[in-house]
Parts: sequence; structure tokens; C-alpha cells
Amino acid sequence: MSIQVKAVSSKREMKTFVRFGNRLYKENRYYVPTMPSDDMATFDKGHNGAFAFSESELYLAYKDGEVVGRVAAIINNKANERWSVKQVRFGWIDFIDDMEVSGALLDAVTAFGRKHGMTQIVGPLGFTDFDLQGLLIEGHNHLVPMASLYNYPYYERHMDDYGLVKENDWIEIK
Repeated sequence: MSIQVKAVSSKREMKTFVRFGNRLYKENRYYVPTMPSDDMATFDKGHNGAFAFSESELYLAYKDGEVVGRVAAIINNKANERWSVKQVRFGWIDFIDDMEVSGALLDAVTAFGRKHGMTQIVGPLGFTDFDLQGLLIEGHNHLVPMASLYNYPYYERHMDDYGLVKENDWIEIK
């Protein structure tokens, strides 16, 4: 069956969005669960000051009626102006090991960006540099600190196959 990607439009879908990562990694002993209330506040336009200069759309991916992925599409207008770029960011990306799912999510981000005149897709990034960012490439068998993202090893292959190119290496030392 095909993948359906839907923009989050209700409080119930928002709760599903913020809880999906914890559900996906429920059995993974190296993942540090997020606080759903923190994520809810991050996506609350009345709470997150980044919305003064950013636009965002959240997406859920469904397969056979089940949520199998999520992603946030973000345009930070202040950063784009400062660096003279037209970038749409993607963040809060989580998905099952299915190329159709990851591709559909990234396609949704790309479409959101194009709709707003963006010419590049970058990520994983948040609204600002104070949000979690990056993709774990090695060390999947170590507990990550709360200030770091965790993802399954298959994410790197999905990003490569989508055509994304790594920009930086960040090294965290235990």
C-alpha cells in the first residue's frame, strides 16, 4: 500500500507527532526519551519565540492506517536572510526502515519549501541553533546525552539514498 503524508492539523495529531519518536524507540535501550510536554511547547506559536521569524508545518506519514513516520518542515527567515540562502529545514524526523516512508516525508518538506520559494533542503535542524540537530552516524550502541539526537543506523542510508549530502562532522567524546 502507498504512503500517505498528512499535515498535522489537530491537537490529537500533534500529540501523535510528539509521541511518535518515543514509540519508535520504545525497545531501544540507547535512546533517551523526549518529554512530550517540551515538544508540545516547542511547536506552540504562543510559547516558542522562533515563530516570530519562522514558519513550520508538521507531517505524519501513514502506511495501512498506522503512523510510521514524522517530520517538521521549518523555514527560519532570519537565518535565511543572514546567510543569503533559501533553505527549508527538516527536523524531528523519525521513521520506520522503509525508503518510501522517508522519501515521502522529505518530499513533503521539499514541497513546503518550494511553496515558500526555498531552493535547498537541509537538516536535521530545528528552528534555531539552540534546538537539537544532526544525524548520529556511529555510536548507536551508546547511551546518548539528552542534548543529542539519537536515530537508528538505517537513517544514514535513507538520507544518502534521498540525495542529501553531509555538510559537517561533529564529534562527541565520552
